[in-house]
Amino acid sequence: MIERYLKTCGSVALAWSLSALPVAATDVTLTVPGASDDFTERMRTASLSVSTAGQEEATAQDILAAAQADYGRLVGVLYGEGYYSLDINIRVDGQEAAAIPPLRAPEQIERIDITIDRGKGFFFDRARVAPVPPGTKLPEKFAAGELARGDRIGEATRTGIAAWRDAGHAKAEVAEQNIVADHANQTLDADITLAPGPQLRFGALLIDEGDRPSRVREARIREIAGLPTGETFSPEEQERAANRLRRAGAFRSVVMREAKTPNPDGTLDMETQVVDAKRRRIGAGAELSSLEGITLSGFWLHRNLLGGAERLRIDALVGGIGGDSGGMDFRLGARIDRPATFTPDTGAFLLANIEDNDEPDYKERKAEIGGGLTHIFSDQLTGETGLTYRYSEITDDLGKRELQHLLFPSRLTWDRRDDLLNPTEGLFVDLSVTPFIGLDTGGSLGSRFFADVRDYLSFGSADRVTLAGRAQFGSVAGAGISEVPADMLFYSGGAGTVRGQRYQSLGVTLPSGAEIGGRSFMGFSGEVRTMVARDIQAVAFADTGFVGEDALGSGSGEWHSGAGFGARYFTAVGPVRVDLATPLDGDAGTEYELYIGIGQAF
Repeated sequence: MIERYLKTCGSVALAWSLSALPVAATDVTLTVPGASDDFTERMRTASLSVSTAGQEEATAQDILAAAQADYGRLVGVLYGEGYYSLDINIRVDGQEAAAIPPLRAPEQIERIDITIDRGKGFFFDRARVAPVPPGTKLPEKFAAGELARGDRIGEATRTGIAAWRDAGHAKAEVAEQNIVADHANQTLDADITLAPGPQLRFGALLIDEGDRPSRVREARIREIAGLPTGETFSPEEQERAANRLRRAGAFRSVVMREAKTPNPDGTLDMETQVVDAKRRRIGAGAELSSLEGITLSGFWLHRNLLGGAERLRIDALVGGIGGDSGGMDFRLGARIDRPATFTPDTGAFLLANIEDNDEPDYKERKAEIGGGLTHIFSDQLTGETGLTYRYSEITDDLGKRELQHLLFPSRLTWDRRDDLLNPTEGLFVDLSVTPFIGLDTGGSLGSRFFADVRDYLSFGSADRVTLAGRAQFGSVAGAGISEVPADMLFYSGGAGTVRGQRYQSLGVTLPSGAEIGGRSFMGFSGEVRTMVARDIQAVAFADTGFVGEDALGSGSGEWHSGAGFGARYFTAVGPVRVDLATPLDGDAGTEYELYIGIGQAF
């Protein structure tokens, strides 16, 4: 008996091991008589048999398990489509899949035939989700006489619960559901009763330290989240509190949940778990232009500097290496940001910068120190304002001079792009205005304005083609031309303005013959980006720019333009950009500029 048992076990083990070996490709056919191609394709997409048979390493055991699971899976999909009187046959090499014992899978499966008789569609005779708050609009298709799709019942139920939660009833739930199909009349009654529960108020923010407590102080976590304790519960406010913690930059992950049960006083605590991000981060970048040479940049970031989610970032840049656009440029800057300083959405910052710029038309050394406030109006709209002291040493055609200024920079950014490095849709608007006072020029007053607007539109199969447009406008008004720092005036030419034209080659010439930057600037760029392979994109572009002597661009000024072609190779860190451009003037086709960097041009 023992010998026979061992032989039996050996046979089962052998059968299992054979069925666990990869098998040859299995053909799967799925037919739905009377259905459209689109409906049939949706069923194929839902089928586990189809997806499993397409896997190279799938075994006969895997394929049989998928076929047997398809009964329930396809029934669920058909219910969702409004078909409740249905019949499904799944045959594995001619045998009904449900009749094959799971542990007796054949060594190889050559063919699976799935036939679905979906019957007639059912229609709602009764469609009710109640009670719901006044003014709640349930889905339009959840009504008597409409196709009784199961997903419409779920959507209507979720809509009702969401409406109660928006009204402060955080624990709203389904109290009872009666769903009855009348097969004789092909109708469905759906009657869902909701239990809204009491209206609740936000309670305390409870912090779950877990195995690795956060280095950020608990008091600061609560300040940053800004949970409106005592106010009526709102899912939107809960999500805003969680997003504030995510934006702080000190955490790798943030999870905020409602407590399971409300407190006796009608409040509901929020349970939060945060996982710290790495305290330090280092990054580097490089760009190459055939005229401007190589630009190297890098940064060092320290998160949670003082235990309150403060962020210190130090940036360094060396530009013009091996270039023919003046000399080499050097920049070193540091900035400390502290979130939730005055309100949960208002932060503070301090900054310091030193620069040494050797440009074609001027040389300038400057040092800045200042601070200010940031404010997050929404996920898409942010603002910043501050006060900065600036010292400049300038040498240009106007001579050598030293300037001291108080700057009052303000900036507003509205960003609806879908991707920062490779935007394919959405609008981007960046506005900045910087009033300034000259401290050593008799208190001369002036102001600099700059706007950068970008828009993107994609179309074609899988949004294969993207149209990208950019417009830039700038103006400096007030103080005399010699009282304005050189880099606050405008030049055109180069990667950031007009590709194909020499870097900062367009300024203005004063009646005295001095060549300096202009008081006004306009720039326009357009690109057509087309995917030609999975990771390769071809680009055609054209740029044009204007620099004027007067603040409003109404006086003397000149235009210049450039155009060219490029390519983008998509990597894990963003698209690698290569552009080749030529001027659109007398040098068209005889001079070219090459630009290489990471990310789209704009």
